[in-house]
Amino acid sequence: MSELLDILLLIKPWVGGILCVIGALLALIGSIGVLRFPDFFTRLHAASITDTSAVTLGLLGMAILAPNWLVVFKLAAIWLFIFLTSPTGSHALANAAHTAGLQPVLGRDLKRPDNREEEA
Repeated sequence: MSELLDILLLIKPWVGGILCVIGALLALIGSIGVLRFPDFFTRLHAASITDTSAVTLGLLGMAILAPNWLVVFKLAAIWLFIFLTSPTGSHALANAAHTAGLQPVLGRDLKRPDNREEEA
C-alpha cells in the first residue's frame, strides 16, 4: 500500500501540470480561432466552446495540485460558475446579434468579403 501511495504522490504533480498545460493550449487554440474565423457567429462559437473546456481542464489540473480540500471546493465553485455562465453569455450574445439583424457569412461570401461578383 505504501508503494502505491508513493507512486501516486510522484505522478500527481505531473498529471496536474499536464492538465493545466492542455487547458492553456486549448485556450490558445480558441484565441487563434477567434482571430481566423470569418464572422461573429463562428468566432463566438470558437470562443465559447474552447473557453469552457480550457477552464475545465485547467481547474481540474489545479484541483489535483491543491494542498487541501478547501482549495478543491473553491475551484469546484469557480468551475460551476463558469460552466453555467459562459454558455449562457455566449447564447445571449448570439441572440442579441441575430435580433439586431447580423447574418452569418454563408457560401460564396466566404471567398469575397465585399460580396461582389468576380470579373472574368
